[in-house]
Amino acid sequence: EAAGAAYEVIEMPGALEIPTAIGISDRGSNFDGYVALGCVIRGETTHYETVCNDSSRALQLLGLQGLCIGNGILTVENKKQAEVRADPEGQNKGGGAAAAALHLIALARKWGRQSKGIGFKPFGQDTLMAGDTDGSNLA
Repeated sequence: EAAGAAYEVIEMPGALEIPTAIGISDRGSNFDGYVALGCVIRGETTHYETVCNDSSRALQLLGLQGLCIGNGILTVENKKQAEVRADPEGQNKGGGAAAAALHLIALARKWGRQSKGIGFKPFGQDTLMAGDTDGSNLA
């Protein structure tokens, strides 16, 4: 909301289903980007590692295919760690994931207008680095 973006919240039963839901949405909707939010708390089995690794890997693969995704799926040992990381007054990992998605959307819009080259940006075009608001930190 602070960035003036419209959004829709879709709830999934687990973290493993989040990348699939994003993939389905991308094929059938008009969203510019996605924020994956969830929490995986370690239990007594190896299922924790499977869920953490596979959900993260699937989101990364979607990103490499060009989707703009901020990953805010928390992977923690206990509920207290989750609360600290999720708290908007604390670490605010969800806000960080939303900011990452917005940065990726901005890059996609900037580079989507350029003709495809061989991997070099045209002379005179700079990329604003994350966190830079006045253009003093260009790549």
